[in-house]
Amino acid sequence: MEPMFNKLDCVSSEGEEKGWPDVPKRKRRNSQCSVKSVSALSISVPGYIPSYLEKDEPCVVCGDKATGYHYRCITCEGCKGFFRRTIQKNLHPSYSCKYDGCCFIDKITRNQCQLCRFKKCISVGMAIDLVLDDNKRVAKRRLIEENRERRKREEMVRTMQTRPQPDSAEWELIRMVTEAHQNTNASWKQKRKFLPDDIGHGQMVPSSGGDRVDLEVFSEFTKIMTPAITRVVDFAKKLPMFSELPCEDQIILLKGCCMEIMSLRAAVRYDPESDTLTLSGEMAVKREHLKNGGLGVVSDAIFDLGKSLAQFNLDDTEVALMQAVLLMSSDRSGLTSVEKIEQWQEAYLLAFEHYINYRKHNIPHFWPKLLMKVTDLRMIGACHASRFLHMKVECPNELFPPLFLEVFEDQEV
Repeated sequence: MEPMFNKLDCVSSEGEEKGWPDVPKRKRRNSQCSVKSVSALSISVPGYIPSYLEKDEPCVVCGDKATGYHYRCITCEGCKGFFRRTIQKNLHPSYSCKYDGCCFIDKITRNQCQLCRFKKCISVGMAIDLVLDDNKRVAKRRLIEENRERRKREEMVRTMQTRPQPDSAEWELIRMVTEAHQNTNASWKQKRKFLPDDIGHGQMVPSSGGDRVDLEVFSEFTKIMTPAITRVVDFAKKLPMFSELPCEDQIILLKGCCMEIMSLRAAVRYDPESDTLTLSGEMAVKREHLKNGGLGVVSDAIFDLGKSLAQFNLDDTEVALMQAVLLMSSDRSGLTSVEKIEQWQEAYLLAFEHYINYRKHNIPHFWPKLLMKVTDLRMIGACHASRFLHMKVECPNELFPPLFLEVFEDQEV
């Protein structure tokens, strides 16, 4: 049989109102703070002292250290909470004083007489009408969250609008890569085939890590993967940049990326309902079949990738550009045209990023998260190279189709 690679032709208010009010540098009196402003300031964070307060400014009710404007007055957290609970639970009619309402209120005596403390709150100007009941408070918090989410969405839209999108040259590159992928990727078939239920009970041979390889399942997979390898080669040959490289570099790049691209093509066709991957567009396989068919722990990595990629909702162009980035990896051992390959990978990456901007995905930090999947695919390729090395030692040589040996032998581990 003529080797596959010999056939490669080397062609040339916080949600409330409108935020914090302007506060003058001089100390503000309680009466100077409007109802509207206090509404925005009445929610304080424990331990946080607003910048508009002077250092160690006292609570106007008890003299303890104030934490901000609460219900129209500068108060501490304790008096704020006392006033709120009193109004919300309508407790003040039940308050009484042993000394005819003449108690002196400070941070030591404030808990000794509720009536006098409440009277002090009213006398300094704390506003009953600003205390919200439970329903209003829940509604207010909901409004705050809705406004916060709305601002996030608006900020995301503004950010997307300012990010660069593909120029005319990049659109041409994107079109070319997408067509190469679509013309070499097995078409999705609505009626998928499943491996027979009785398969997987054939002869087993031991493998590394305590795994065992089912020779019958392995044989089925080689039948599926052989044309899949050919399609990866065809994808690469349709890219002019690739065809300009020396034949030796073409072979190194293909041997390095073949498993990575096949894994990506399978992962994007993960079906959560049946928990299967679809190989070659029609064969649905379960995790156990993939594992027993020779991939071992690599099968877990591919299935995990499929599950995580499902949330990205990638289109054909994004899958195609990811394949091009994997193909043009300048760090493959033995390459001679490293600088040229690096430049082309950068061109693919830039077009890829600009296309992501154009697509306007709703997932925060979509681009860096997607790049992490490229790293995951590189890891899958490295793990498979190690796995194949053990398989080659432990399984009969006649089990491996010539194309398998040609692509996966002598890989860098």
